[in-house]
Amino acid sequence: MTVLQTTPVTIEQNPNPADVCSAPPPRHPRPDGRDSYTISEVVAFTGLTAHTLRWYERIGLMSHIDRSHTGQRRYSNRDLDWLDLVGKLRLTGMPVADMVRYAELVREGDHTFGERYELLENTRRDVRARIAELQDTLAVLDRKITFYGDATRARPHEGPQSPDDRLHEAERTAR
Repeated sequence: MTVLQTTPVTIEQNPNPADVCSAPPPRHPRPDGRDSYTISEVVAFTGLTAHTLRWYERIGLMSHIDRSHTGQRRYSNRDLDWLDLVGKLRLTGMPVADMVRYAELVREGDHTFGERYELLENTRRDVRARIAELQDTLAVLDRKITFYGDATRARPHEGPQSPDDRLHEAERTAR
């Protein structure tokens, strides 16, 4: 097993910090001065499997990956940055077909900014809807946790609830 040495990430203290929202996303820790990585190193950096990396290339989610003189894939820092973005898009729930379309638009050039904007705006809308659903679910969980915490403190030595008690609880939490 090969152990990959990485350089620790340091954060500079800037007396006039830039807007955090405008800062580039944090990069994967990579050895200084390198811009060529094997598939096994990329697996270590990203947590993706080699099979997934090859599949991304096959379906067009990754642009052409350079090869060594022996045919071994050689990923660049730019490829790793792209994989970081793909990982974020996956977290949004964006369908793979939309991610591939986005990759195609990027490769087509700047004249596709409008289409890229629409694709990302639609994904953003879906993410906001999912966040709202999760917040509603969290509120239900919070109510249940509060109920059970209060019930446990009020009746610490009682046994399991009867069916009537469970029905009464369901009526209270439905309000």
